Amino acid sequence: MSNQFKTANPSRRRLIQGSALLASAAMIGMPYIARGQTAPFAMKPLPYKDDALSPVISANTIGFHYGKHHAGYLAAMNKTLETDDLKSQTMGDIIKTTATNATKAGLFNAAAQVWNHDFYWDSMRPNGGGKPTGRIADRINASFGDYDKFKAAFAAAAVGQFASGWAWLCLEGDKLTIRRTGNADTPVYVAGVKPLLTIDVWEHAYYLDYQNRRADYVNAVIDKLLNWEFAEKNLG
Repeated sequence: MSNQFKTANPSRRRLIQGSALLASAAMIGMPYIARGQTAPFAMKPLPYKDDALSPVISANTIGFHYGKHHAGYLAAMNKTLETDDLKSQTMGDIIKTTATNATKAGLFNAAAQVWNHDFYWDSMRPNGGGKPTGRIADRINASFGDYDKFKAAFAAAAVGQFASGWAWLCLEGDKLTIRRTGNADTPVYVAGVKPLLTIDVWEHAYYLDYQNRRADYVNAVIDKLLNWEFAEKNLG
């Protein structure tokens, strides 16, 4: 059920069927990536207070993760764009253009990590998680059999991602799928794939709270934080 993308480097790109990957900015379709903003990009505010996800994710973790790591990717992207010929493009177009350009790997990594983190914060909410209702529940049942099978597959993708990366719930055609990506890679530029939710499994997402217990972090996010309203909105 899971699909693995490789990291943003030349060898990964040689494995990619280029024309099948490129999606337009309109296809990406997320408000913070389709808003038309160009460099210098501003930090997207968190959708909740630093302590709102506690005790699953502490304010201390949010402070370092959002305030240091996420902000660092944004600063790196803006610094690179000061002298880059893509500085007049939107973030969506930057990701799309650099994803298959080995000479722009640094810019891709920074831009994709900004996008991934924006999406991750919106993928959670206080008092979230558990079994969804509505259209997203119907899609889960149709695609995975039932919620428990979905949860097992999503958790396995997140826990089983080697080293740093992301686990994604996506819409592909009429079917929900689970994907995982390494490092900064993202399914957002892949034609026909629409991300609905993500879980960050870089160590900085959970180590202050869980140390090496990635599985505990992943299951707590699924059970208590997933933002099913956001996922349903992304269905379109």
